Amino acid sequence: MVTKSLHNRFVYDRRMDKLSGIVGAQLKDGAKILDVGCGDGKIDFLIMEKKRVDIAGADVLARDTTYIPVAAFDGKLLPYEDNAFDTVLFVDVLHHIENPLNMLREAKRVAKQNIIIKDHLLKGAFAYHTLKFMDYFGNAHYGVNLPYNYLSKNEWDRCFHELQLVPQEFLTKLNLYPFPFSILFDRDLHFVANLSKSAAASAVLP
Repeated sequence: MVTKSLHNRFVYDRRMDKLSGIVGAQLKDGAKILDVGCGDGKIDFLIMEKKRVDIAGADVLARDTTYIPVAAFDGKLLPYEDNAFDTVLFVDVLHHIENPLNMLREAKRVAKQNIIIKDHLLKGAFAYHTLKFMDYFGNAHYGVNLPYNYLSKNEWDRCFHELQLVPQEFLTKLNLYPFPFSILFDRDLHFVANLSKSAAASAVLP
């Protein structure tokens, strides 16, 4: 219990505050947003404290108590019409999906302007084992699917290219964890990408 309390105070709360600021900075005032895999929606609540946006959620494991309205869905098809939202968010969600490309394709369908992703990079020695430890510790007790499906930067780039999603921002220095946790858990293991739907600006991969 003491360990969990310390984790919440010095790691979880800081991470949520930092992430809400980083993601919120990518959102336009007045935007209508869908957060896919939102959990209880706490990060969305924190974003809305910082930014004038309207966020709804969708999750395969809809909880009894949430900070925002959350619709249950089957993890494959989002229950919304085309271009129903300005922006679709994925915050540490896509690595829980066996085929993230399919979910990104569905997000592109319901997003009018852009998709914002916070996820992991499989980069460096022991990256897989570090990410797997973080994933299990943070999610196993919620019953979240844990395929440990981490992608390299090249694999993410190929997903974006195939769907003609153009990175307007790709941030990797997020500073989510306090010292000394940052030494192990920050590194280059995290990114936030802001992806435009503009096919005309589609990048050519090397």
